[in-house]
Order: sequence, then C-alpha cells, then structure tokens
Amino acid sequence: MQVWSWQGFFDYLLNPFLLEGALTTLWLTAASLAAGLVLGIGLALMRLSGNRALSGAAGFYCWIFRGTPLLVQLLIIYTGLPLFGLRFSVVQAALLGLSLNEAAYLSETVRAGILSVAKGQREAALALGLRRVQAFRLVVWPQALRIIIPPLGNSVNGLLKTTSVASVISMEELLRRTQILIQERFLVLELFVVAAIYYLLMTSAWDFVQRRLERRYGRGYGTEAADRR
Repeated sequence: MQVWSWQGFFDYLLNPFLLEGALTTLWLTAASLAAGLVLGIGLALMRLSGNRALSGAAGFYCWIFRGTPLLVQLLIIYTGLPLFGLRFSVVQAALLGLSLNEAAYLSETVRAGILSVAKGQREAALALGLRRVQAFRLVVWPQALRIIIPPLGNSVNGLLKTTSVASVISMEELLRRTQILIQERFLVLELFVVAAIYYLLMTSAWDFVQRRLERRYGRGYGTEAADRR
C-alpha cells in the first residue's frame, strides 16, 4: 500500500486550481479585515462613548460574536437567514460572516489602544483649541496606533487561516479547492501538505510585512530613540 506519492505532491505544488484558491484566500482576508476594521473602530468608539445605549449595544454585539463559533455564525447567515427572506450568495455570506466576527475582536484591540493613551494628551489637545474630532485624529489616534498594530497584525495572521472555515458553505478558497482535488485523486496527505505549505508561505509573508509596520509605527518609542537621547 502506497502511503506517500512524491509525484502527486509535486504535481499539485504549483497547481493553478490551488493557486487560484490561495488568491481567493488572500482577497477574502483583505476584504474581511478592511470591513471588520471599519466596523470595529465604530464599535470601539461606541463602547467608549458616554451614551449608555450605544455602549450597551456595542457590548452586546461583541458578546454575541465573541461568544459563539464562527462556524455557527456562517451557517446561520447562509442557511438560516434565507428562512426570513434574507438570501446571500456563498461569497456574500463568507464576507459578511468573517467581517462581522472579526469586527467584534478588532473592536477590543482598538478600544485597548485608545485607552492606552494618557487622558492628559487629549485634554492638552483640547486646551490648545483643537476640536474633539481633531484631537482624536491628530493626537490620540497616532499614539494608539502603535499599540494597535502588533495585535492587529496577529489578527491578520489568524484571519488568513480562519478563512478556511468558509469552506463549509462551499466557498472555494484554498481548503475547499484542496478538498475538491482530494475527491478526484484521493491524494489526501499530499494535497493537505501542499495546502499547509501555501498557508505557511502566506502567513510568513505577512509576518515580514507586520515586522516592517511595527518598526515604522513604533519609531521614536523604542530603545533606539532612547539611546539617541
């Protein structure tokens, strides 16, 4: 009984069908992250607001989406909501589910970053005549960003792998296309190893980008800046 086929492994290592699946994983990650970050910032600001209704609504949202599995959320969106007349295509359901779920986690990251900025920074900006929006955009947000970037980068890394959950609703990202090829050729281990290599390459590439971002936004706050003083 043949356990491993090198020929099968190398045949699919640069398979166009799998490469398209990897590209789908990449754009699904980027789109979900962008939508989740916009919604997450809004949720964070709602939770930090003095309005109890807004803060409570944002807290309830985070409680729901952080407390239930993404898999369950995707199944409800794709198979449950049509019972109430809300129908989504596979792509729409995957984007919606991933974005809503990611927003709940990113909102906590953003909120923590904003809270890390000393209250005196905001008060000093207001004392200089800046409006609240200007004080947030010019003073608070740039300082919060250096705190947000590291966990945000980790979220991207996690989201790259989490997109594989969308395969349960037949979203043809990398894992789903791997499963399709397995059904055709029965090269289970070989194809899963190829998929793992693809995921490793994508997460490693993002790790390089993340390090560059951390160095850029952490400039002036690290040990090098202290040494120059």
